[in-house]
Amino acid sequence: MNIFRILGDVSHLLAIIILLLKIVKSKSCAGISGKSQILFALVFTTRYLDLFTNFISVYNTVMKVIFLICAYVTVYMIYVKFRKTFDSENDSFRLEFLLVPVTGLSFLENHSFTPLEILWTFSIYLESVAILPQLFMISKTGEAETITTHYLFFLGLYRALYIANWVWRYHTENFYDQIAVVSGVVQTIFYCDFFYLYITK
Repeated sequence: MNIFRILGDVSHLLAIIILLLKIVKSKSCAGISGKSQILFALVFTTRYLDLFTNFISVYNTVMKVIFLICAYVTVYMIYVKFRKTFDSENDSFRLEFLLVPVTGLSFLENHSFTPLEILWTFSIYLESVAILPQLFMISKTGEAETITTHYLFFLGLYRALYIANWVWRYHTENFYDQIAVVSGVVQTIFYCDFFYLYITK
């Protein structure tokens, strides 16, 4: 494991912690897209099914469990505990526009046609577009709380660091996963406009 992957994991975890702390401290999920959080929970669920079949390392297992727990706690906070503060009117992105093509693509383009592999591929494709409901919500309302922008910044940084990780692995291990790399690049492109606004504002 190289430094880019570790920093990417830390950045990803930091993004989730920032989001959870924002919700808990303010007792509000205003400005947060519940639909994006449902998609991220779906991403982690379908990607980490190998928890029951493969042991890679203690670090790997612990991080997967933490991400799963945090994803479902976030969804619970938005839709149950603080549902009165949830802005459902502006969280109006239609998820079928993402889920239908992602599902179809995961069946058509994968490493092997097995249930776990298709679900893993689905999670990779879905993660690349899961932030779109959040970005759509920000563009619709025209505003984002500072804490929400920090969350998005660290989420984007995680993906940028993972691209560096893939470059490193290609040069040191001659390893290249086309599905993960292309999806990661697509996801990073979605953050480019947000990064510009984040830095200038």
